[in-house]
Amino acid sequence: MALHNGVVSTNADGRGTASTTPKARRYDATLRRRQAEESRHRILDAAAALFAERGWSVGMREIARAAGVSFETVYSHFGSKPRLFSQVVDVAVVGDDEPVALMDRPEFAALSRGSRLQRAAAAARLVAGVNGRTAGLQRALREGAAADPDLASRLDEIRQAQRQTVRIAGAAIAGRELTPVEGDGLWVVITMEVYDLLTGSAGWTPVRYEQWLTDTIVRLLTLDD
Repeated sequence: MALHNGVVSTNADGRGTASTTPKARRYDATLRRRQAEESRHRILDAAAALFAERGWSVGMREIARAAGVSFETVYSHFGSKPRLFSQVVDVAVVGDDEPVALMDRPEFAALSRGSRLQRAAAAARLVAGVNGRTAGLQRALREGAAADPDLASRLDEIRQAQRQTVRIAGAAIAGRELTPVEGDGLWVVITMEVYDLLTGSAGWTPVRYEQWLTDTIVRLLTLDD
């Protein structure tokens, strides 16, 4: 019989052998992963709130303080402010941190179900949700892009990716391929700039915006059922 790390084990012949403690090590690793994931979520939440409220000028040390973590922890998770911001935007677009793309979600699948009017309404609901969650972040991105060439490139990439997504979404709503004019017209009306003008400068409620967007999609894509 032997004592090893506080654990006694005995062979069939009665002689003791030392046993290791893999369960303890696995527990420690699981705990560390959970703590790291919790820190990551706190950083994302703090960064989203600060970027939306104060724009691109927010510093990484401010985000660390708001998240209750060290400056080094923020960098170990995200590497740089642009990468952190990109992750924040990705989470805001879909509404959670699950590794599921927007086009693979039920909200997107709803664009190809029901009547065309129902599809247009589903699209307006989806766009209103995304714009509502990302409005402040998009303003911060435009602000940063005005002074940072890398961010300007990132903004252009986002817009072009959005343009392609809108074409796919529009085809699902209409049940056919869109013409170039229809595709680009739809892309323009769903942009954050239009959302900002209507819900900000014009004082529209999110409900009114969603209703207007539904009607606009119907007219733009000449949907008749």
